[in-house]
Amino acid sequence: MDIKKIKTLGDLKASDYKPKTIKEEMRDNLILKMQEGENVFADIHGYQDTVIPNLERAILSKHNILLLGLRGQAKTRIARTLTQLLDEYIPVVKGSEINDDPFEPISYFAKETIKDNGDKTEIIWKHRDERYIEKLATPDVSVSDLIGDVDPIKAASLKLNYSDERVIHFGLIPRSHRCIFVINELPDLQARIQVSLFNILEEEDLQIRGFTFRFPLDIQFLFTANPEDYTNRGSIVTPLKDRIESQILTHYPKELEIAKTITKQEANIHGNVAGNIHIPEIIRDILERVVFHARISDYIDTNSGVSARMSISAMENLVSTAERRMLLNKEKSTKIRISDFWGIIPSITGKMELVYEGEQMGSQNIALHLIEQAIKETFNACFPDPNLEMKKENDIYGVIRAWFQGGNTVTIGHDISTKAYEKSLKDIEGADKLIKLYQSRGKTTEQDELILKELLMHGLSAHEVISKDVVSGGLNFIDPLAGMLTDF
Repeated sequence: MDIKKIKTLGDLKASDYKPKTIKEEMRDNLILKMQEGENVFADIHGYQDTVIPNLERAILSKHNILLLGLRGQAKTRIARTLTQLLDEYIPVVKGSEINDDPFEPISYFAKETIKDNGDKTEIIWKHRDERYIEKLATPDVSVSDLIGDVDPIKAASLKLNYSDERVIHFGLIPRSHRCIFVINELPDLQARIQVSLFNILEEEDLQIRGFTFRFPLDIQFLFTANPEDYTNRGSIVTPLKDRIESQILTHYPKELEIAKTITKQEANIHGNVAGNIHIPEIIRDILERVVFHARISDYIDTNSGVSARMSISAMENLVSTAERRMLLNKEKSTKIRISDFWGIIPSITGKMELVYEGEQMGSQNIALHLIEQAIKETFNACFPDPNLEMKKENDIYGVIRAWFQGGNTVTIGHDISTKAYEKSLKDIEGADKLIKLYQSRGKTTEQDELILKELLMHGLSAHEVISKDVVSGGLNFIDPLAGMLTDF
């Protein structure tokens, strides 16, 4: 069907176009895509066995949907993805405020236009991207905003009686006729506003003030809500929940690889920077483990959740930390180091709701604690436990211990050049043997040797084999006893 040639109602009648409700559109297109093996939700990761099957069942059932989950669980992203299930174009009576179907007009304007012009009624074609309406629920949203009200200015200018249908100013919902309409953070809507949605969801018609007409609407509703809102700021009134046919629970990524995929997809890293800054896979592991530890931390309110935006903004800051260092040293390329993690603290502190103990500890200290936990866990995944090795006759850390006990230290400045970084880690005795053992397991490459050496330093300090001191502009690794003797 060539829509460019279809410009009037007569042309439309002569074509093979058949009107559908929006829920029929989405159902038919989902079935077609599933039969062809196309994944509509390819950019949504970690939900393949949980959220997405429930979502597909809801669409096949032609249900309105409530996505219920903590912050940063891709609820809005899922909603915006649903436009892919709409027909690419639909016909609309030209000039209609509410996307009237030429075959089934519902507004006074469209009915009168078709009555006056018949098959010569002009139509336009609306693209699916224009059929997505999103509203953030806030306490100041009124019934007029969502449903509509009598417009006295329109009545006066057109010299109409207030009982005339033409004096109505339509709100967002009627303007979303034949569209996907999303209300984010539904519990923030006042209860009386939620009540105004009852009739639309149950009877699919609209009632405005004293008008007696029934105004059938064709809308795919999708609501999002945070379960914490049920007790803190508001709640979804029970009759409204009862009218939303499918409630789907979202969740955070359960696996490290999925979390890494999401961060890699969402982090906004400039193309030129991405080409000049190498991000070792081990760095990505540490970053995601920071967020995983935050979600189970005793210092953070787990009911509030820790958004995926923490890892995304942390990755952006991590890359920028390396970029800044590269610019200061007038280098053309660099690699992200573990010592660069000090630069992600601002990305962590603003994204945590702290409990009382956390408030006492302070957000900056908690951020540092989370980074230390993530580094230690990554070290444990790569290397044997130093405390267990110490009890063995052939302690694989023995040479490194002896090297530090001999008075050697390792200093890593935050902004030192690549050459200075290599020099600081080059001569650690016993480190190369451990690194080669790690590489033989196929988990990293030779170009990441220095990162693994630095991980050794951080890991050994986490296990209290050596000490890690924060010095001006960097970190100092030293044998704890040697440090004590020096102080004495």
